[in-house]
Amino acid sequence: MTTRNNNGANRRKGIYLLPNLFTTAALFAGFYSIIAAIDGNMHNAAVAIFVAMVLDGLDGRVARLTRTESDFGKEYDSLSDMVCFGLAPALVTYQWGIAELKEHGWLWSKLGWLAAFVFAVSAALRLARFNSRADSSDKRFFEGLPSPSAAGLVAAVVWLVSDWQATGTIALVTAFLFTAGAGGLMVSSFRYYSFKDINLGRKVPFAYVLAIPLIFVFISFEPPVVLFLMFFGYALTGPLLCLYRRNRPPQADKAASEREG
Repeated sequence: MTTRNNNGANRRKGIYLLPNLFTTAALFAGFYSIIAAIDGNMHNAAVAIFVAMVLDGLDGRVARLTRTESDFGKEYDSLSDMVCFGLAPALVTYQWGIAELKEHGWLWSKLGWLAAFVFAVSAALRLARFNSRADSSDKRFFEGLPSPSAAGLVAAVVWLVSDWQATGTIALVTAFLFTAGAGGLMVSSFRYYSFKDINLGRKVPFAYVLAIPLIFVFISFEPPVVLFLMFFGYALTGPLLCLYRRNRPPQADKAASEREG
């Protein structure tokens, strides 16, 4: 299909292939996570969410590096995020154990699927708020816990508890609290550092390069434990930063605002 520009020349419509391939791969990982959870393979379901996170982080960087950013890519990425980091974690957690809360009475049964729904709708609201304020917000901080981080936290909990083969009310209530809590943090006004001001194109000392494989080695020792601690620690930074800003002296607030201005 073609369209005519102001000069009367024909211009072919289309989309950039490379960044959208990464987005499609992330969407596939999120969809596979849901299928694996339905089949009862919670380990693969949780790992697939982390794979989707890696691919989701690559599509935007590839688009910027190759100068293939587009409005279509942004919309496609947002829809993919909803599946990978909204629906998939909610359904994985529900299939893993929250559904079993019904054995403790009708009230727990209602609260179980409501917790999964709260996570899903919070991810949708978080993405909508991010998209609507993308041009006016401070690029150094996110408002609310980013949906990939919330999904990573929930997936790490499922992976960790599944590997430990923990059962019983305590495990189920833990999953319930983390799912509902992560959903609440996504729609909160807490500020989270975005890491977007880190310039990956500049030169760094050689020792910094060695830190990258060391991080992977550290994660490989006990992936579910390390990933859980990483995402749980990041989720706590929002409330802790809020407490710090409330309790620090007014002079410090004034100096910080002057620096930001």
